[in-house]
Amino acid sequence: MGNEVKRIKDVLQRKSDQKEDDKKARDEIQSLRTRIQQLELSDLTRQQDIINQNQKNEKIEENMKHLIHKTEGLENHSRRDNLRIIGLPEDNDKRKSLDIILQEIVQENCPNILEQEGKVEIERIHKSPPVLNPQLTIPRKVIAKFKNYETKEKILKAAKKKSLRYHGTTVRITQDLASSTLKDQKAWNMIFWKTKELGLQQRIKYTSKLTIFLQGKVWSFNKIKEFQGFVKKTPDLNRKFDAQVQNSSEL
Repeated sequence: MGNEVKRIKDVLQRKSDQKEDDKKARDEIQSLRTRIQQLELSDLTRQQDIINQNQKNEKIEENMKHLIHKTEGLENHSRRDNLRIIGLPEDNDKRKSLDIILQEIVQENCPNILEQEGKVEIERIHKSPPVLNPQLTIPRKVIAKFKNYETKEKILKAAKKKSLRYHGTTVRITQDLASSTLKDQKAWNMIFWKTKELGLQQRIKYTSKLTIFLQGKVWSFNKIKEFQGFVKKTPDLNRKFDAQVQNSSEL
């Protein structure tokens, strides 16, 4: 009898201990579940914060691009009355002023443009700053600001039609543009000369857009990648273009 009672008490004690262990286990499980939920919520919050920050960054980048583009546009507008004279030997201005040299260039190449009293009115004219690299011997560019926009346009139009010369030296006259715009235009060089070789009536339009004439139509490209995609989709053009040109990714 006594042994049976003792056995029953032992069984009850074990069950009681087991229930206590089960309760602790349940509490621990619940605690872990709560912790998991907290971590998941925290992770979701971080992910949302990252998304929000990325959206802010994209907005900032978009605004920066807009401001850069606007600044470039304003700078180009401020240079609308300017022309660049390229290739004029450095020693020319030692004998004559740049103003007189420009008058002589116009007189020699397009005298019909000369205004009253046989002179083109210039607000100011100067050479670009010297290049820091002493190894480069390229003459500095001359920047001329005209008082009359129409006169400047006539000279620019004449310079596009033929090569201009000054006392036997070939000089180029181009529109003065912001350095960033000139860089974008320069990126088209390889493609520009190849399209010229193919007789596609290529043009670099303001500010840095390439146009070509093909299949009876004018095609315009703002980016090199756009042109590359067009070449790949045009079999006749694709065969004529060098792989080096097609793979160009400067812009």
